[in-house]
Amino acid sequence: MSTKRKVLVSGATGQQGGAVARALLSRGHHVRALTRKPETDAARRLASAGAEVVAGDLGEPASILQAAKGVDTMFLMGNSYEAGTEEEARQGIIAANAAKAAGIGHLIYSSVGDANKKTGIPHFESKYLVEKHVAGLGIPYTISAPVAFMDNTVGPWSIDGLRKGIHAAALSPERVLQMVAVADIGAFVAALAERREQVFGKRFDIAGDELSGEAQAKILSQAIGRPVTYQEIPVAALRQQSEDAALMFEWFDRVGYDADIAALRKDFPEVRWHSYADWARAFDWSILEQTPSAG
Repeated sequence: MSTKRKVLVSGATGQQGGAVARALLSRGHHVRALTRKPETDAARRLASAGAEVVAGDLGEPASILQAAKGVDTMFLMGNSYEAGTEEEARQGIIAANAAKAAGIGHLIYSSVGDANKKTGIPHFESKYLVEKHVAGLGIPYTISAPVAFMDNTVGPWSIDGLRKGIHAAALSPERVLQMVAVADIGAFVAALAERREQVFGKRFDIAGDELSGEAQAKILSQAIGRPVTYQEIPVAALRQQSEDAALMFEWFDRVGYDADIAALRKDFPEVRWHSYADWARAFDWSILEQTPSAG
């Protein structure tokens, strides 16, 4: 049995951080969940699941130092969509410095697939700035770099389209995209925490499946039980909403992620990687029957 770790998890009330916290708890590790809003329902659910919820802010070193007392591992992630890319990088560097000052024995930083390959995508570049800083701190670290989330299929920007039988993205119907289930990101980070010395200084691009938008729509049709068709959104329309997102989808079309899915499945069998079909079959599609909220 692996050593039980004490892990400080940032972003614990969000999608990715929450998955990390749940995966660690399910494997018997102690989780200290760092959140700016310990009074939220998400924080209360984590506490009910066994996590120790603490208030803190990645931009405030003192709160990280306080939260890191008695912890041997830290999972660090930022949110460029919430904070902006410059602030995400600033907070990530501050938090990494605080982790070093606290003497944390293993810092696991969540970046994004191919951020180290000069993509020119703002939120990839901001994460890579933090990556480089973490690597230069002289502390044990590992980089987890997930590709696109399968769970974005049911993101707030997508769910209304699915209710109408449309699965849309700014890619041609045949263009293959690598994806990963958020639950698998959590399980992978838990595996990194358990493997510890075996993964120090390493960077892992992680993905569970790769398939086209057209193929995704076929899988969704089967999982939901009614027809879903793929619709290509013009990148120009996406650019009106977000230059960052437009640059990312242009990069998806031109280059795309290149995680070694076969090697990941072989080297990390404990993650039990989801294919897109696995993810879709397991999802509770009753969400499509719920009345959309106004506004």
